[in-house]
Amino acid sequence: MDYKNYTSSELLRWLWRDYLRQHMKLLGVAVIFMIIEGSTLGALARLMEPMFDRVFVAGQESALWWVGLLLLGIFVVRAVAGVAQKVLLTRIAQRSAADMRIDLLDRMMLQDGAFHQSHPPGFLIQRVQSDVNAVADVWRAVITGAGRDFIGLIVLLGVAIAIDPIWALLACIGIPVMVLPAAIAQRFVRARSREARDLGASLSTRLDEVFHGVVQVKLNALEDYQSRQYRDLTRQFIRTEVRSAFGNSAIPGMIDIMSGVGFMAVILYGGSEIISGDKTIGEFMTFFTAMGFTFNPLRRLGGISGLWQVAAAALERIKALMDAPVRLSSPADPRPAPSGTPDVVLDGVSLSYGESKVLDDISLTAAAGQTTALVGASGAGKSTIFNLLTRLIDPDEGQVRIGGVATTEMTIPDLRGLFSVVTQEALLFDETLRENIVLGREDVDPEVLDQVLKDAHVADFLPQLEQGLDTRVGPRGSALSGGQRQRVVIARALLRNTPVLLLDEATSALDAHSEQVVQDALERLAEGRTTLVIAHRLSTVRDADRIIVMDRGRVVDEGTHDALLEKGGLYADLYRLQFKDGNGPGTETAPEPDGQSRSPA
Repeated sequence: MDYKNYTSSELLRWLWRDYLRQHMKLLGVAVIFMIIEGSTLGALARLMEPMFDRVFVAGQESALWWVGLLLLGIFVVRAVAGVAQKVLLTRIAQRSAADMRIDLLDRMMLQDGAFHQSHPPGFLIQRVQSDVNAVADVWRAVITGAGRDFIGLIVLLGVAIAIDPIWALLACIGIPVMVLPAAIAQRFVRARSREARDLGASLSTRLDEVFHGVVQVKLNALEDYQSRQYRDLTRQFIRTEVRSAFGNSAIPGMIDIMSGVGFMAVILYGGSEIISGDKTIGEFMTFFTAMGFTFNPLRRLGGISGLWQVAAAALERIKALMDAPVRLSSPADPRPAPSGTPDVVLDGVSLSYGESKVLDDISLTAAAGQTTALVGASGAGKSTIFNLLTRLIDPDEGQVRIGGVATTEMTIPDLRGLFSVVTQEALLFDETLRENIVLGREDVDPEVLDQVLKDAHVADFLPQLEQGLDTRVGPRGSALSGGQRQRVVIARALLRNTPVLLLDEATSALDAHSEQVVQDALERLAEGRTTLVIAHRLSTVRDADRIIVMDRGRVVDEGTHDALLEKGGLYADLYRLQFKDGNGPGTETAPEPDGQSRSPA
């Protein structure tokens, strides 16, 4: 993704408008406590004069008690104000970060398939988790610095100026010298922080691929290769972080030098005034304490400028994702979804991915209540049709209609509520078996659920699970076998009870026994529904009401299994290729000379 270089003012306005303004009351209370805490430094510095002139020099015992009690009171007030503002700011930072994280996740789930193909999961996880956390941490520091430290700095400088304006001017003599180097350092920090954020996303993506593909890593002896790839990325990340830390620490370092130059000038000039008696020791100690107290706030404020660049680099990535256009959206004036069992029509549909044409002026109809199979070689465009039906993508040309209503004329939730999808992958969530079937629904009738479990043959293996429906299925359903996962997905589809069923190679990865069980469950699922089936194994679609043959994004033939065999052409070639030895997959044999096929007794 190309990132826009947002200015700091743009990022701050966005943060305030979308995430901080709603916490304005809490922020106002926190600011009051910041003012109190920051002002205590000025009060402490101001007490130095009576402490030295009246207690230490003049020896006034009466002053000893009230100066001591005032010091204690100041520290108590400072402690209470410090705790209060930190708690409030942490609450604000965490709540605004949570809102940002939720908004970002919601936005990502609205994006189409093309977006997610170009943004791997590790990249998006880095944005949602790491970048938002970095913003929350830095934002809290920025608010604290801009509040407590800035107020403390102003109060302390006021005390110093009240003692002697010339001394205060001399103390700040080095500030003009560091303006240009500080600006250069800030740009350097933001550039390095951008690199670090991108490398962090690459590291997350690499880990995501390794952990999700750990079986293939082991089987192909890729441990060393993957470790080397991760090690190289880690070294780049470390180099970038070290360079960022250098730029980040350079600003406080320059402040240290500037402060040293200023203190030296004050000592040289002010020391002569004390020796001559023009100034008292108490006045000098008040000034020196005030300027000494400015040292840490000034360093923190200087460091915050670097921290802000780190946060800005993260915010740029987050805002770019927030601003990424959502290409698929519901219409402003939607039509209601069709009722009953609809037909499915593609009319003159074309679609390209970049320069590659995936579907080329394709037209087909899946009759209502019947089973229509899509067959053809890999890359013919079969799965793309399923993506079009459910509006994971939209066609470049032509129209897709469900029950006479174009997919673009319905709301996306209404459209997808028409479909149940069972694929070869059978993706499950790392939750309980029950949650993977009901998918958050709380209105499921227990009797209906029991019937669904029986029809999907989930009830067959349920007694084997120690906790039954409350058994966690593991990441991506890894605690279940392939056949069990497929049955769970079928149960999910049965419970949805939608009028259209999409089956994408639902049994191709199963053994013979599991395939038979799952096939039986699929037949129950397909009853009374408009069903579209993608299959490479032609034995699984011979009983389809209609078979549509695709090649290179076009419909090249259609008909029943027997009619297509008798006609010859691509379907017959594919069929004979699969069964040329008379013992192809499944239980079929090669076709008879009359074009009919038979099953063994």
